[in-house]
Amino acid sequence: MIGEEVILDFFESFGPLALALLSFTEAIIQPIPPDVLFLPMAYEARDNGGLLIWLWLVVTVSSVLGAIIGHALGKRYGTRLIDKFGKRHHRQQLENMFERYGTLGMFIAAVSPLPYKVFGWMAGASDMKLRPFIIAGIFGRGLRFGLEALFILIYGDSAMRAAEWVLERELLMGVILVIILVTGVWWLKKGNSPAPNQQE
Repeated sequence: MIGEEVILDFFESFGPLALALLSFTEAIIQPIPPDVLFLPMAYEARDNGGLLIWLWLVVTVSSVLGAIIGHALGKRYGTRLIDKFGKRHHRQQLENMFERYGTLGMFIAAVSPLPYKVFGWMAGASDMKLRPFIIAGIFGRGLRFGLEALFILIYGDSAMRAAEWVLERELLMGVILVIILVTGVWWLKKGNSPAPNQQE
C-alpha cells in the first residue's frame, strides 16, 4: 500500500499509544489493519507475558471503541448513503440480514480478514442494537488478536512469517470468505423455503 511504511514508521515511535490509535482509526475508516503493528510489538514482547497481555488488551479494546464510533456514524449517515447510492429494498434486505444474523455476522467480521469497519457502518445503518454489537466485537477481536499473540509466543519466527503471508493476502481471503458466507446463507434460505405444494 502506498505510504503504508511511512505511516507505520510514524506510529511505531509512539509505542502502545500508536497501536491504540491505529486500531481505533482502522475500525472507523482508515485501511491499515492493526495487525501490522501489533504483530511486531507482540514478537518483541514475547518474553514478557505482562506486556504481551497489555498489548493484546490495547489493540482489542481500542478496535472495539473505534467500531462503536463507526456504528454511530453508520446509524446517522449510513441509511442516507445507502438510499442515495443504492436502492431502498437493498437497505431493507440489509436490515433483515442484521436482524437475523447480526451478532454472529459481527463476530465473524471481527475475527476474520473481512473489513471490520465496513460491518460496523453496516450494523449502524441497519440499526443493530449496540450491546450485542459490542459483545460480538470484544469476543471476535479478542479472539483474533489473542490467537496471533499466542502463536507468536509459541512459534516465534515461524508465526511471524506465517502472519506476514496472511496479511499480504488479507484482501483476497476476505473476498473468498464473503463469497463462502453469501453462498452459505443462500443455501440455508433455500433449504428453509417451503416446497411449492406447501405454499398454498
